[in-house]
Amino acid sequence: MPKNSKVAKREFDDEVIESVKDLLSNEDSADDAFKKSELIVDVQEEKDTDAEEGSEVEDERPAWNNKLQYILAQVGFSVGLGNVWRFPYLCQKNGGGAYLLPYLILLMVIGIPLFFLELSVGQRIRRGSIGVWNYISPKLGGIGFASCVVCYFVALYYNVIIGWTLFYFSQSFQQPLPWDQCPLVKNASHTFIEPECERSSATTYYWYREALDISSSISESGGLNWKMTICLLAAWVMVCLAMIKGIQSSGKIMYFSSLFPYVVLMCFLIRALLLNGSIDGIRHMFTPKLEIMLDPKVWREAATQVFFALGLGFGGVIAFSSYNKRDNNCHFDAVLVSFINFFTSVLATLVVFAVLGFKANVINEKCIAQNSEMIIKFLKMGNISQDIIPHHINLSAVTTEDYHLVYDIIQKVKEEEFPVLHLNSCQIEDELNKAVQGTGLAFIAFTEAMTHFPASPFWSVMFFLMLINLGLGSMFGTIEGIITPIVDTFKVRKEILTVICCLLAFCIGLIFVQRSGNYFVTMFDDYSATLPLLIVVILENIAVSFVYGIDKFVEDLKDMLGFAPSKYYYFMWKYISPLMLLSLLIASIVNMGLSPPGYNAWIEDKASEEFLTYPLWGMVVCVSLMVLAILPVPVVYIVRHCNLIDDSSGNLASVTYKRGRVLKEPVNLEGDDTSLIHGKISSEMSSPNFGKNIYRKQSGSPTLDTAPNGRYGIGYLMADMPDMPDMPESSDL
Repeated sequence: MPKNSKVAKREFDDEVIESVKDLLSNEDSADDAFKKSELIVDVQEEKDTDAEEGSEVEDERPAWNNKLQYILAQVGFSVGLGNVWRFPYLCQKNGGGAYLLPYLILLMVIGIPLFFLELSVGQRIRRGSIGVWNYISPKLGGIGFASCVVCYFVALYYNVIIGWTLFYFSQSFQQPLPWDQCPLVKNASHTFIEPECERSSATTYYWYREALDISSSISESGGLNWKMTICLLAAWVMVCLAMIKGIQSSGKIMYFSSLFPYVVLMCFLIRALLLNGSIDGIRHMFTPKLEIMLDPKVWREAATQVFFALGLGFGGVIAFSSYNKRDNNCHFDAVLVSFINFFTSVLATLVVFAVLGFKANVINEKCIAQNSEMIIKFLKMGNISQDIIPHHINLSAVTTEDYHLVYDIIQKVKEEEFPVLHLNSCQIEDELNKAVQGTGLAFIAFTEAMTHFPASPFWSVMFFLMLINLGLGSMFGTIEGIITPIVDTFKVRKEILTVICCLLAFCIGLIFVQRSGNYFVTMFDDYSATLPLLIVVILENIAVSFVYGIDKFVEDLKDMLGFAPSKYYYFMWKYISPLMLLSLLIASIVNMGLSPPGYNAWIEDKASEEFLTYPLWGMVVCVSLMVLAILPVPVVYIVRHCNLIDDSSGNLASVTYKRGRVLKEPVNLEGDDTSLIHGKISSEMSSPNFGKNIYRKQSGSPTLDTAPNGRYGIGYLMADMPDMPDMPESSDL
């Protein structure tokens, strides 16, 4: 083409497609048939041509550097503190090794299908949770906003736990560890052990008094705990710096934060197996109690653990998968990450009970020594006859088996007087049956066990560094579930939004570092996430299976993956998973209704925990947390259903052009007939070149799509332009 023709053509092109307003002015609003028509672009030909011309469409969305980085990010998000301090507790409480069977069944029925669903929609639509659910069904767009609210609530208190861990980590570089012994108190006349510590234990005292300096109730604020305030600030600074560049910065950190915990867990397992009593702990852990499996509560708790272990409903899964390539095999990812999560939980359980078995053995030896001294005292006083003690037993250095033999003999001979003797059976199972979870496991039971380790400071540093990494991995996914949808929807700068988000969270989080802050952490943990997330995931399942259409969704997956997913997923998404989720929701509501709303308060005078109910204002806060978390769903539905906001504003369907290329695409696609596979979304689609394979498809076509936001897509307007000669090659412009 002559040069002057190229110049004239370019000028004409710029004049015609300068803005959306100019394009809309060419629309014939009276032509109903035209409004229902559709532009079909030969995307493959466009793509090939663009590749040759070296002018591929600009797509500024970040992407993972490689598949390993993405898998580590998903593993880091799903594998968190709950795998270490929640799963072992549930396993011990609900039948030992038998608990693994219902957990695996529910992982297959609820976990993997719903995890696969979230990965699929995020990868296909390439948006955060707000954009994804707006695309699927604008009236259900509140699902994405609800996910963001829940993520923020969880982030507020989850980072407080990381702050606690940072404090213990900083105190671990001492020999002996500061929680090894009870502190001594001096007065004018003599020195004595701190009474609160003497009535509890060294590690319990250190946790409640030295670390938290806890008040006796949630109503007693007690002011800020400055040590924990500094640790909370440090935790938010770490999260902010890691997330400020999105996956470009956090992705690199994942190599360490996701892999380091496995190194520590393996080191702990090997070390623990070399200690006395570790095998007893593991044997106790995996001894199945099959009768417990018939209890519905076991299945409810297993389903809840599966649900939260994979991070369903948080939006982090969708956000991470949205940075994938469109043809990535997300089905493989779903299965892989789910089973990595499961085996991590089993590994953590082995470690926890090997260590607790060692701790129980140490405590049991002390118990036997103390009770043997009592028996020797009774023998000297004549309360027990020397004749009943076997001659081969030396009570000054008695073994566990010999002590149990003596105990049984005394119990039989002194049947009536036995309760007065106050002898303890010193069974290791009694100690192992003391179920602990959460902070009680990490900051009390496990820290006590580590004080008996050789080189205990080293193991303490490793343990708390592992918890920090587990917590940060989950925090990255949680914050990504907030930042990505907002950036995609409102087009704000990620760096500024991240700083504002973290700064605001730190300010709100100051309520958790008061002396009563631990009680607020319990409140948020119990009420801000459980029910709202269940409702969110139920709505996600309904939106895909019934609003969008499960058949179309399966076709979308076939187009995206290159193969049709198993029929198993079809039946899970359409029938089984919704029913299971609804059952879980009803069971959770019933359980919440039957359980009085309250918390375990530490009473200083008694040196023990006591269950207290929330005051009236506390119950109002509990209800408000649940209502605020789920409120966006009905609000957005009402706004969209009643057209309370004019969708014609540019922020809902804005298209910016530069030399005939689409840089920003419509955010929402409305209508149930909108299919994900009827064309590339705009982030991958070249703007039409006049004279290429462009034609209008009339209504009645089997693959007809509705227009974005109920309006008319750019294709209709382009097709209305008069026939043009071939566009110049990109290299000639």
